[in-house]
Amino acid sequence: MVDLPRLFRKDSAAQPAVAAARQIRVGVVQGALEGPGRMASIAALFPHVRFETVGANWPDADPDRDVLLVALAGSASADVEDAVRRLRSRPPRTAVVVILRDADVTTTRWLIREGAADVLTAPLSEPALALSLERLLSGGSHSTTPARTGQVVALLKAGGGVGATSLGVQVAAMLAARAEGDICFADLDLQFGDAALHLDLPDAVTITDCLGAGALGEVPFAAALSRHGSGLRLLAAPREVVALESMSVSQAEALVAGLRRNFGLTIVDLPASWTAWTNHLLSLADRIVLVTQLSVPHVQLTRRQFQFLRSQNLADKPVTLVCNGRAADRSSLVSLGAAQKALDRVFDVVVPEDRRTMMAAAAQGVEISAIRRGAKVEKAVAELAARIAAPLAVASGR
Repeated sequence: MVDLPRLFRKDSAAQPAVAAARQIRVGVVQGALEGPGRMASIAALFPHVRFETVGANWPDADPDRDVLLVALAGSASADVEDAVRRLRSRPPRTAVVVILRDADVTTTRWLIREGAADVLTAPLSEPALALSLERLLSGGSHSTTPARTGQVVALLKAGGGVGATSLGVQVAAMLAARAEGDICFADLDLQFGDAALHLDLPDAVTITDCLGAGALGEVPFAAALSRHGSGLRLLAAPREVVALESMSVSQAEALVAGLRRNFGLTIVDLPASWTAWTNHLLSLADRIVLVTQLSVPHVQLTRRQFQFLRSQNLADKPVTLVCNGRAADRSSLVSLGAAQKALDRVFDVVVPEDRRTMMAAAAQGVEISAIRRGAKVEKAVAELAARIAAPLAVASGR
């Protein structure tokens, strides 16, 4: 969990000299912070700032107000259009933060293009609001903030049915729940992706929604994507089967750039078939997680995946090899040792077979710890999560 007082203690202590010159003012429209308790909690983090309620409606322009927090329903088109008009006429020094209900990609992009300093999705996350205010009150902006360089991990499967998606979703949810940073799971299996079902987010924003909204590089993913209870953000696969060629190489590159900018770590679930854009995305990824199982066809497919990676000059890309669903009774057609000998490398992580726990977690859209805490499969997922998070910790200086 984020320790907000500790996170902002240093900056808050450095502000009295600024406050002596002119007190910073933040206006809060009724409904933006869900009651006085939330407002008091946020205000306690910024003792140098004057938080003031400004009524139930968007107030008239005040040239001396630094930040204005407003609530908006994305499904109310008339209200959105009114908000856009007000954004266009706002005083230059006032940064407007919109807390958006029923958020969608198109509305979020429109608000930011018309001048919103930030768009946060409702229900509001207090850490997200605090970080947004910290950036704005310290003089940051979308145009001056340095480009973020989050990690991108490509999830590759040795054929269908190896459980790569369920495993990847559980790893991502575990990292998000442990507050390992802003985590996203991007399901780019355009034809058979089902990560939204695993997370019980049937109405999640999809990659086709983003493609239809325009340039992927401009999509504010952090604000637009659905949030799982663990804190994980999901970019879902299309709701209907679409051609793999629906995405181009340039779109894949723009998508990766946008995900890096918005998240500390993104796990990208790729289709089993190779295309020009999946090949390019693999070249852009920081590392690859290759998931397989102990059967003759899967071992052969794994060898072919490694051969293809070499043929595409991706042999130097770090690969974490995962054996998923190893039976405790050794009933697999191929032993672990035989598979490793055939692949000429050992498995980095071996996940024991526990179909009942994994299926129950997927059916309920929860982490496996909520189904069976301390299970062997949970420990294996934690081991894989630790391997994926290690470079993230180094990058953040932890």
